[in-house]
Amino acid sequence: MKLTIKDIKGLTLENCKMPKYDIEKVKDETKRNPIWLHFGAGNIFRGYIARLQQNLLDKGLANKGIIAAETFDYEIIEKIYNPHDNLTLLATLSATKPTSYEVIASIVEGVKASTSDEVCFNRLKEIFRSESLQMVSFTITEKGYQLNGLDGKYSNLVKQDIENGPTKACHAMSILTALLFERFACGAHPVAIVSMDNCSHNGEKIEHAVLTLANEWLERGFVTKDFIDYLKDESKVTFPWSMIDKITPRPAKEVEEAIIKLGFEEMDPITTSKNTFIAPYVNAEVCEYLVIEDKFPNGRPALENAGVYLTDRETVNKVETMKVTTCLNPLHTALAVYGCLLGFKTIASEMEDRYLSNLVSEIGAEGMKVVVDPKILSPQKFLDEVLNERLPNKSIPDMPERIATDTSQKIPVRYGETIKAYVRSDALNVDDLTYIPLAIAGWLRYLLAKNDKLEDIQLSSDPMLATLQDMLKDVKIGSTVSEEVLSPILSNEQIFGIDLTKTALAKKVTNMFNDMIQGEGAVLKTLKKYLD
Repeated sequence: MKLTIKDIKGLTLENCKMPKYDIEKVKDETKRNPIWLHFGAGNIFRGYIARLQQNLLDKGLANKGIIAAETFDYEIIEKIYNPHDNLTLLATLSATKPTSYEVIASIVEGVKASTSDEVCFNRLKEIFRSESLQMVSFTITEKGYQLNGLDGKYSNLVKQDIENGPTKACHAMSILTALLFERFACGAHPVAIVSMDNCSHNGEKIEHAVLTLANEWLERGFVTKDFIDYLKDESKVTFPWSMIDKITPRPAKEVEEAIIKLGFEEMDPITTSKNTFIAPYVNAEVCEYLVIEDKFPNGRPALENAGVYLTDRETVNKVETMKVTTCLNPLHTALAVYGCLLGFKTIASEMEDRYLSNLVSEIGAEGMKVVVDPKILSPQKFLDEVLNERLPNKSIPDMPERIATDTSQKIPVRYGETIKAYVRSDALNVDDLTYIPLAIAGWLRYLLAKNDKLEDIQLSSDPMLATLQDMLKDVKIGSTVSEEVLSPILSNEQIFGIDLTKTALAKKVTNMFNDMIQGEGAVLKTLKKYLD
């Protein structure tokens, strides 16, 4: 059988949960009166966010689904969504229980978010004109909100969007701003714009991007001052902050084989022309958290009944800071770069190495000194769950290479925020940090594109990769570099959120980096030096 609405109708499978609602009826209701549009059609959306609405549909607490829009890789819509009637097969991987499965049918439509596709963009405009629309959410990764390049100036794509105006928008934030202008022009209906990406103050980032573009268009006569007022009026448009946490790694071969045994056909992963590796199924861990600022001017789905924490901005900020700067993301990034350098195939296997497991434990301990307890979740319990259950979970086939993607975009939050907190603190000394600098030094060593055996390795994609490697082009294995050689990187506040050369950490990172470039095995030797 295939993963289509026709084939799953009336289907019963052991250990595979099916939708309890009328899929076609939900589809019709949603298309007529959409309430939720989501940008970013990848795994975290299909395997977690869409399942939240599925939960509400199953309970009879909702009668509409979600419309998905893809801003970057349109082949996801063409080759994954369309052939399977927008269905997803979710495989939940537990360390202690058999894998469970669920067919997710809450995604009723997949659309390309492109102004060059007239049919799709007209559909998006139609959705934004709908008075019923309550929420537009995003999982487009941290780089999707950035308007500026390494030099701090607008990227070429953004420059073009500013000059060309809303009708020819290309950048994800330009497209969003253009669609909000459409909503404003057709009644100025209220709506919440909700980033669900793993970045600090995500709601603030998306709000800043939208207002920046809108003001640039105002200067050029593309929009009116009333539109700016609409965007700033919280009775009309809000940008709630959120924190999301669920690991949804690349599709695993063993999961695909198990799905075939269930009886499903044509479930093979594909690699798109933009190098997205994606499948009709999503494999994900059991643990999940979503905390959202409860600020929805046009109403919202009853997400609290699906396990979502709805709270105030201050609490969201504390939870997000706890997770993104201390309890999970910094640990993941450290494991990613060292895993690539030391030849580990999975994150879980790294946790069996005493030096790497001790490294991330120490990074967590350094961060815990500046974490503020959000009360709704315990930081220590969260960290213990990450260290003892989540990262060591062998059922999660997560690869260091996946986590290493876009590291330059992640560092200012994952390490920079803790460093800045130490600098601000009267009780702590930033010079006492050891393991966060060790993670940063490991990342710089990773950028040399040679593992600890001095073999060439393929680095994960990163928008700053070419620039960063060029800055390190004269570094040779076996040499020793001065602090000045690394200062163009270490002084970059866009990368670290702070100029590290104005702290003692620049010298510390340089010394650690020098230890790691002294020849074959120097990376492991350096870890032992600091962790034995």
